[in-house]
Amino acid sequence: MDFESLIAFTKKIVRQESFSCEEGAVINLIAAEMRALGFDRVWIDKNGSAVGEITGAKPGPTLLFDAHCDTVGIAPGSVWTRDPFGANMEGSYMYGRGAADMKGALAAMLYAASSADKSKLGGRVVVSASVMEEVFEGGALKTIMDETKPDFVVIGESTQLNLSRGGRGRAEIHVETIGKPAHSSSPQLGINAALMMTRVIAEIEKIPPKEHPLLGPAILALTDIISEPYPAYSVIPARCKATYDRRLLTGETPESVLDEITSLPALKEINFTARIAESDHTAYTGEVLHAYKFFPAWELDEGSDFVQMALRGLHASGLNPRFSTYRFCTNAAYSMSAANVPTIGFGPGAEGDAHVVDEKLSLDDLEKTARGYLGIINSVLAG
Repeated sequence: MDFESLIAFTKKIVRQESFSCEEGAVINLIAAEMRALGFDRVWIDKNGSAVGEITGAKPGPTLLFDAHCDTVGIAPGSVWTRDPFGANMEGSYMYGRGAADMKGALAAMLYAASSADKSKLGGRVVVSASVMEEVFEGGALKTIMDETKPDFVVIGESTQLNLSRGGRGRAEIHVETIGKPAHSSSPQLGINAALMMTRVIAEIEKIPPKEHPLLGPAILALTDIISEPYPAYSVIPARCKATYDRRLLTGETPESVLDEITSLPALKEINFTARIAESDHTAYTGEVLHAYKFFPAWELDEGSDFVQMALRGLHASGLNPRFSTYRFCTNAAYSMSAANVPTIGFGPGAEGDAHVVDEKLSLDDLEKTARGYLGIINSVLAG
């Protein structure tokens, strides 16, 4: 495998801005690299994701490697000590937005797949650079999977070079209180929805988090509050909405998660609702994806065939991974939870490397990741 070219390509795509729903330029770079690397088939789907396919000499299963190519933005007021889109190299690290999350893994997938000896493969390797993952986990991956029909999926999100066999899901919950407007000079004539919301929040914060032995706690985090009208000039707010980010455990449903809130005894007399958020996201191609923001948790048994095949491939590549799980939500919420396709995670860096100032990627990890992906390919598609 040409690791110098791998680093050079990673640098190229880190330098290209690719915020969610604005990935067109980086997708063109990725599709061009796939063609240059000799992929048998390359296309850009209706959502704008780039997909490349390599076909082995013998029939067999389809192994899909997925990495999203969109990134979060640069937070207003944050101070980077390096150019966020410079892909600056310092020591053994590359710095830049998306280096760790997750353009390094994406580049490693391309170079690993193109390095495989097709004459020894039974089946197909598909690599997808999916779009919009940062705003809609699994939305774009569904389209890719509908087209490619994979038997196995590898998600390239950070695992510190360990093998992830599970992950927490995510739900976005909107809680709304309904009051009665009045002039703020006579507040007693209205019902203040913002004050009602403070009571609701106080009770929600008392809900004890569930625990899972593999996935950890079911976190419930308040992320925003806004009242209506806003700004409320001399008006008692008639509505107030709070948003919660709920990290999900296996077996949880929209109904069970909402019931934790709506059944609180102390809130019986308060006029409020709780629902799972829904929203539309427009891809750079113009395609509109509707998101119901409940992304289930997932878990794959340690003894499953896919986990064991992947583990053998990583060992054959000189790596010694332990089993782990994702604490954040990934595209696997669709591939494993919704589509029920065996899925694992393997990638460079740690979860804490994502979305931070001075985001960086270890070049040593990048090389090991590429070798690991090639080892998985050779093990799963051994002809």
